[in-house]
Amino acid sequence: MSSPNIFTTAAVTLDRVSFAWPDGSIALDAVSGSFGSGRTGLVGRNGAGKSTLLRLIAGELTPASGQILRSDEVAHLPQRLTLETDRRVADLLGIAAPLDAVRAITAGDVDRAHFDAVGDDWDIEARAEASLAEAGLDPSFLDRTVGELSGGEAVLVAVAGIRLRRAAITLLDEPTNNLDREARLRLADMVRTWKGALIVVSHDVSLLELMDDTAEIYGSELSVFGGPYSQWRAWLDAEQGAARQAERDAAQAYRKEKRQRIEAEAKLATRAQMGRKAFDEKRVPKIIANGRKMAAQVSAGRLRNEVRGKEDAAHQALDAAGRRVRDDDTMRIDLPDPELSASRRIATIGDGERSWIVQGPERVALVGRNGVGKTTLLRRLVASGADNSGDRGGSDQESAVPAQIRPILRSSDAHTDRIGYLSQRVDGLDDRASVVQNIAAAAPHVPDRELRNRLARFLIRGATMDRAVGDLSGGERFRVALAKVLLAEPAPHLVMLDEPTNNLDLDTVDQLVEALRAYRGAVLIVSHDDQFLERLGLDLTLELDAEGRLSEVG
Repeated sequence: MSSPNIFTTAAVTLDRVSFAWPDGSIALDAVSGSFGSGRTGLVGRNGAGKSTLLRLIAGELTPASGQILRSDEVAHLPQRLTLETDRRVADLLGIAAPLDAVRAITAGDVDRAHFDAVGDDWDIEARAEASLAEAGLDPSFLDRTVGELSGGEAVLVAVAGIRLRRAAITLLDEPTNNLDREARLRLADMVRTWKGALIVVSHDVSLLELMDDTAEIYGSELSVFGGPYSQWRAWLDAEQGAARQAERDAAQAYRKEKRQRIEAEAKLATRAQMGRKAFDEKRVPKIIANGRKMAAQVSAGRLRNEVRGKEDAAHQALDAAGRRVRDDDTMRIDLPDPELSASRRIATIGDGERSWIVQGPERVALVGRNGVGKTTLLRRLVASGADNSGDRGGSDQESAVPAQIRPILRSSDAHTDRIGYLSQRVDGLDDRASVVQNIAAAAPHVPDRELRNRLARFLIRGATMDRAVGDLSGGERFRVALAKVLLAEPAPHLVMLDEPTNNLDLDTVDQLVEALRAYRGAVLIVSHDDQFLERLGLDLTLELDAEGRLSEVG
């Protein structure tokens, strides 16, 4: 795809950059291109290599070949940030060393190493608190761990830290994952006023609309368009429309040339037959007949070469036109039937004052701001389903959560142990085990070949199936986690998905919507993606507020 935009100033330049994983599978192959000094949205289908490219630019990975030139220092927000639950917020902000040193000195420790760590950052705590406030977060977050934050809060903290460090080049990988509506608005405000080069990998169309340029990775080619996502999408759709028309025209021309060659061959065969008949009947002298035969063979050869040449040219034109047309695979999710009756009670969700019963194949959404306890409620349902004992949460469990959410823990239970749960952090996988081994753990009685066939429907194919999960991209990892939930045997009565559209391209979201709408089991979804929820045909939407109260929406 040609680029209508040429950068005058490049923050990052790629020169034939290639990268392969330890198992030999190629992630990027001789990618060249440039990112400008403004804001660029980087798009592409899951598995195209977007996250890998950001890690290469950040220096976390080393190219197998090629060169990456950076105009200045780089800061990187990784897609899998929220998995690092033991890290302190100060670590995410990148200020742990000077902050701890300032606090130690303030407490009376005059060790020389503390003064070296502080440098000129004596006001680091005040600036950090101001950055947190800009992101809409409480200054007390400084002394928390990532595990104590919601996924959205952790992302905002990390973005605030990058702003605090003022890196010249910033890489954000799916920054809106797990963010509620208000947090997305705050992030958008930060992006609008971002200083320095910014490269954002995202499937969030509203965020991509804030970009100056749109870059795409497709088939190991990096192309850049001068404009936001909607303009690029319109241009691509028009280009693909023209490509498909060109392919149709080329196919028609090829059929015409092929038909003409066949007709020419038929005429030549008729002439040859007539010549042989005249020779056999001796209607002309032998010497004249042989002369005519040789002349006919020369003429036939020229005609064959001419018509075959035209046919070959038409075929090559058809191949060239076909290469312009994209033939992208889409994920096909065929969910098993859990054989669930419409009257079967699946779960009770309550807040101590009111309760709702989920039964049969109902679809329920749980919405609310970041940090109010939605994920805690899902975990409560998983735990109660696992023991299925009716225990409504002991004091140890309650002591680990805010007081306002405790009535929900006492009032909510799953009434089945067949629960498929995809967590917001996508942490239900063994990073050291292969993809197939992870899926086999959920479906131990399914033959290996059948498991691989099912994984292929999730666009997990070939050598990727035998790679360690820890080496996968965010999109690939998510699809493996989704497959583990949805392909489990026996099929779950209740599927619970926490922010399932994170890391999914738009085509894959379409497939997930179709699968969930057709699923004959119960579905409980936590999501901030209003458009996604509207398409599911929900039976019930519950909103959880900051005081731990549930209310029915709509």
